[in-house]
Amino acid sequence: MPVKQQNGTAIWRRRTTKQSLMHWAMWLIGTAIFVYCWQQISNATTWFFVWDAPRIAGDIWTRATPPRWEYITQLGRPIWDTLNIATLGTIIALFLAVPVAFLAARNTTPSRFFIRPIALLIIVSTRSINSLIWALLLIAIIGPGVFAGVIAIAIRSIGFCAKLLYEAIEEIDAVQVEAITATGASRWQVMAYGIVPQIMPAFAGIAVFRWDINIRESTVLGLVGAGGIGLQLSASLNVLAWPQVSLILLVILAAVVISEWVSAKVRGAII
Repeated sequence: MPVKQQNGTAIWRRRTTKQSLMHWAMWLIGTAIFVYCWQQISNATTWFFVWDAPRIAGDIWTRATPPRWEYITQLGRPIWDTLNIATLGTIIALFLAVPVAFLAARNTTPSRFFIRPIALLIIVSTRSINSLIWALLLIAIIGPGVFAGVIAIAIRSIGFCAKLLYEAIEEIDAVQVEAITATGASRWQVMAYGIVPQIMPAFAGIAVFRWDINIRESTVLGLVGAGGIGLQLSASLNVLAWPQVSLILLVILAAVVISEWVSAKVRGAII
């Protein structure tokens, strides 16, 4: 803003004096909060282990290389279980997320004051809890195994898919819906011919994107007993079999890279 001097010339300043004081006050408060948090973290940290971390990492690297390549014959079934957990979990989540999304969208919900808040609560609650926590709860209820992993991935994915889908429903072209409604079509016909065709590309993209994410999440569910290759990783870590650990990590990396490539190709074909 311009500030006039005694000789009548105007000098441009970015902020007024009040704004500058507020700006520096915010910086001072932010710095004080950072220093306080750092002190708390520092007091709870054993710095000897931090300084010794490079040596430990080098020792583990030496023990883990080269990978135990002959162990790969025992990883076929676990990686297959991991893919099944991700795929079945995604499919189940999509079936459950579609009705939740329609109930949550403002332009399709039967009631904005009763049903929509319930649908939004389902979306928030399923998204707020990590899949590992869901797996721990489900293992306590139904026991360890692949089924617990599938259900954990499904529950975790409902909120993600439903949120993106209901946002896509709210962004549809209302003119097409009005045109079909004007023909005397029922509510279900309007949904089938006016709404669903508009959201199908978004639905397909959400499905592939979530499947790609679930591949990553399902690789670690075995650490808590929910099946998949994570179970082999946990067993190898427990006995300090570092060559096996490095091979399992390479297999997980390969699976994630392949799933990323597949999902990118499918998304490209859809878009």
